[in-house]
Amino acid sequence: MYGLHQKEHHFASFDGVRSLPKILAENGVTTGIIGKKHVGPEAVYPFNFSRTEENHSILQVGRNITHIKALVREFLHDFTDSGPFFLYVGFHDPHRCGHTHPEYGAFCEKFGNGDPGMGDIVDWSPVTYEPDDVIVPYFVPDTPAARGDIAAQYTTVSRLDQGIGLVLEELKSAGFLDDTLVLYTSDNGIPFPAGRMNLYEPGIIEPLLLHSPDHPSTWNRSTDAPVSLLDITPTVLDWFGIKLEPYSIFGDDNVTLTGKSILGLIQDSKNGKSSNRPIYASQSLHEVTNYYPMRVLHYFPFKLIHNLNFKMPFPIDQDFYISQTFQDILNRTLSGRPLNWCKTLTQYYYRPRWELYDLRSDPGEERNLIDDKTYGPVFEELISYLKKWQWLTNDPWVCSPDGVLEPVWSGPNTVRSHTCMPLYNEL
Repeated sequence: MYGLHQKEHHFASFDGVRSLPKILAENGVTTGIIGKKHVGPEAVYPFNFSRTEENHSILQVGRNITHIKALVREFLHDFTDSGPFFLYVGFHDPHRCGHTHPEYGAFCEKFGNGDPGMGDIVDWSPVTYEPDDVIVPYFVPDTPAARGDIAAQYTTVSRLDQGIGLVLEELKSAGFLDDTLVLYTSDNGIPFPAGRMNLYEPGIIEPLLLHSPDHPSTWNRSTDAPVSLLDITPTVLDWFGIKLEPYSIFGDDNVTLTGKSILGLIQDSKNGKSSNRPIYASQSLHEVTNYYPMRVLHYFPFKLIHNLNFKMPFPIDQDFYISQTFQDILNRTLSGRPLNWCKTLTQYYYRPRWELYDLRSDPGEERNLIDDKTYGPVFEELISYLKKWQWLTNDPWVCSPDGVLEPVWSGPNTVRSHTCMPLYNEL
């Protein structure tokens, strides 16, 4: 998939993809999904139990934690029997909602808080935050508008937190907590400048919590081992002892899972083994109009960003555009007032083709080292890793923006490989 699945965006996975729920179902695992579901088509992502925004109100299945609790109970009671199960709970908190449900606030922080017209979520004890008290991250303007946005989101983070507690209580009540692998993570970074849709650190650093009843020695421990959402599928398959059978989507090339099981990583970390490895990130589109392909290699301490569409301004999605944070940036820029931000709007829009950062000395990604000849060998090594990954994953953008991907023929109707042909477009 190259972008959002729902509504006019209509991006979908290829029909031949064997998704995680499909693989699990083929191996006798009962699957369920509750809340957010931004993938398709249905045949590629089948679930035995489905209570999502496709057939229910997203506010109810994604933010009403009392309703989510009831749906989890229904799945555990009616669908699990005595066999293995996989349940995906996609909370919609703390996503923005000002473009769809502005009556409930920028993050739906007022939804279900008991105020007149807001409804009442029985199991939620709302927690509010004062804008003057929040800590503003370095990548967000320190303005009253941004502080108000952050405070609103924190309220929905607290609702999410309480909702996760309810889900765990349901697992415990059903007798599954002591033999169930629990993973908590997020699908994108914070919806603020440099966050979601970006591949800077605030856009790709996400929470990842894991509880494995089979690894008690790792409980209450943290590790700096680099991980990726690409590791989720290998981890779940590892937990169930399922081996992915070879298959292909395009021609004779078998699909390769480039992630690794986190169960092995946490064990390596416990044993003192080095866990540093290259981590890759990719963004092509969000909304159908948000075309800005980027490819990233994160190999600590270095990070390489390739902005393929660097001649064009970075796009702004609909819900972030109407946010008070971004509107304040626009208004301050137009009126010439200080932004209290780490960059200008023009710098945010227009980015160089290559960005190279040393995250050890520059965690805020403020000093692009691409023109420093001292880092020339590092740059070349990182490019080689990145290109290898793009070829391995059949990335259609592997030759962009200064080349065209073309087949190499070894005979009639037989493609031996592919190669990049130059465009001579002065890029």
